[in-house]
Amino acid sequence: MIKTGEYIQHGANTFLSSEYLYLFYFMIFFFIVIFLVDGIRFYTAINFLIGSGTSLLSGYIGMTVATRTNVRVTYEAAIYKKEETGLRKAFNCAFRGGCVMGFVLVSLALLILIIVIIVHIAILDPKTTEDYTRMFEYISGYGLGGSTVALFCRVGGGIYTKAADVGADLVGKNEYGLEEDSPDNPATIADNVGDNVGDIAGMGADLFGSFAESTCAALVVSGTSETLIQGNFYMYPLCLSAAGIICCIITSIFATEVFAVTRKDKIQLTLTFQIVLSTILLTPCIVCLSLYGLPEKFSFVSGFGSSQKIYQSSNIGVMVSALVGLYSGFVIGFMTDYFTSNESSPVKNLAKSCKSGAAINIIQGLALGYLSTVIPIFLLAVTVCVSFVLANMYGIAIAALGMLSNLCISLAIDAYGPISDNAGGIAEMAEFPKEVRDKTDALDAAGNTTAAIGKGFAIGSACLVGLALFGAFTTRAGLATVNLLQPIEISCVVVGAMIPYAFCAMTMKSVGLAAAEMCESVKSQIQNRKEGEALDYNNCIQISTNASLKEMVAPGCLVIFAPLFFGFIFGPEAVAGYLIGVIVSGVQLAISQSNTGGAWDNAKKYIEAQRLRIEDDDQRGRDPTIKDGDIFYKKKSKPHKAAVVGDTVGDPLKDTSGPSLNILIKLSSIVSLVFGTIITRHHAIQNINGSK
Repeated sequence: MIKTGEYIQHGANTFLSSEYLYLFYFMIFFFIVIFLVDGIRFYTAINFLIGSGTSLLSGYIGMTVATRTNVRVTYEAAIYKKEETGLRKAFNCAFRGGCVMGFVLVSLALLILIIVIIVHIAILDPKTTEDYTRMFEYISGYGLGGSTVALFCRVGGGIYTKAADVGADLVGKNEYGLEEDSPDNPATIADNVGDNVGDIAGMGADLFGSFAESTCAALVVSGTSETLIQGNFYMYPLCLSAAGIICCIITSIFATEVFAVTRKDKIQLTLTFQIVLSTILLTPCIVCLSLYGLPEKFSFVSGFGSSQKIYQSSNIGVMVSALVGLYSGFVIGFMTDYFTSNESSPVKNLAKSCKSGAAINIIQGLALGYLSTVIPIFLLAVTVCVSFVLANMYGIAIAALGMLSNLCISLAIDAYGPISDNAGGIAEMAEFPKEVRDKTDALDAAGNTTAAIGKGFAIGSACLVGLALFGAFTTRAGLATVNLLQPIEISCVVVGAMIPYAFCAMTMKSVGLAAAEMCESVKSQIQNRKEGEALDYNNCIQISTNASLKEMVAPGCLVIFAPLFFGFIFGPEAVAGYLIGVIVSGVQLAISQSNTGGAWDNAKKYIEAQRLRIEDDDQRGRDPTIKDGDIFYKKKSKPHKAAVVGDTVGDPLKDTSGPSLNILIKLSSIVSLVFGTIITRHHAIQNINGSK
């Protein structure tokens, strides 16, 4: 057990150190680019480095905690023979490990941002709204740094984990009939390492970026309001996040001390209750904070000169915006759960389709993903409409922060999943008795469901953060309106809508190439292994590491430099159209891909749990794995093999391209915001729309 845990720790550290070295060189390069661009100056470049460093630290802390907690969870499940005690101890250990990541990440991000603001005020001594807006534009470099690192961590980690996962499944399971996490599968360690570098380090950096960017967007817009500046009310977004930390601390106590997990069926209820309780506790906090932490009436200014417009708002409007964001995120999360949980009809029907083969399973899974976008998109549309009407672009930024206000608990639950998954893998490789694996599997099953809720929450917040940053960009670029009847705007909307597809093509092709190399290595090691010979786990780890580091560069450069290309050639109007296309296309593709992959994964688990009933007697003659007296399909049956194919196809959708699209949306917008002023002043083609 300890040796397996050390293998996973070593593999994760090896990948992260290599990835961080690449990122260090990129950070220095981009720091110089920002520093040399006229109008941005030194402050933004420094804040970029601070944000990048904080994001790297967040990912490292999360991964370090996870790789030390997983083996402890296995130990707790193994040492206590009584199921009630073993479950409670193992659950508490996994959940507390997730809480360490969640609370450290959010607290660290908030603390550093507050220090950055205080230092800037002391150095720049801003007096007017223009001074404050310029200062907050400098500080938005903090969000740019966080999101840039998050993209490379998400893409690199996603390629790593899915190359290993696909290789382990296709060869180990389908060709050689090995069990999940079998010690006889050379890709098992790389697969478990991938859970940490993708779902822990990558996810931590991703949600840190969401928090930093939405806060920066709110600060930039609030800088145009004299009322908010004079009374230091611009600190409201930071106070909202601080209130969320306190509410989440109270909520976490209930999971381990009040509603102790003593049965398998209580695990899922306890985790779900965390989200419900944190949402309920945050509601009165948001109400009080808005009513007493903001003036009754205030206004924002958008545009320059003759195109300048003034928008009125109130503390009631901001309060409603935050609450709408909070509850729409809550509903979006549970809609994601409905479409991906093996307790719901969509996944049960998907499992039934596996009786007809892999092709039907894939067709039905794609349809499920497309259908799952409907309600979340309507909820996001309502949230955007309500918050915009009540508080303009500031309202959208606050709605995003409202959705992120229980980020500590969301991160804790998200991190709980990979920790429990790793614990099960360690138990299998250590060859513990079946009852130990039963406990870790019960923990892992609940983690899969809550992870789906977390992904829906992350995608919804990415959409709102992207729109908030879009609003901040238009504020700095002096665009009072974006006219889609003009040729450059509408043309760039079409191009922007294409970018998420190009990005997904790059990431999915990368997974395919890396997985093919992994399959060859796994097959070669299993075929040529002599009796008693140890497997070369490091070879598979190295394949995933090299592939992910090489393949993460091109998608990252596409996201960062595409908006700059359109901006410096065609101007801010082109960037505005481009961002609209990226956001509208990206959020729907992200929801569809994540839910399709999640549904295929849980359809496979539904069959593996022997819950798919044998209804057609003719199947008994056609499927040799079905014995007389069998009522349910088992592993290695034809429906199970079809489900494994669907799960393998869905792996890069739900864990690589889908989650990475969140960052594509946010990073495109924050790059545009940081370079917004210089793009407005200096672009190659002037008056492309024929304006005077």
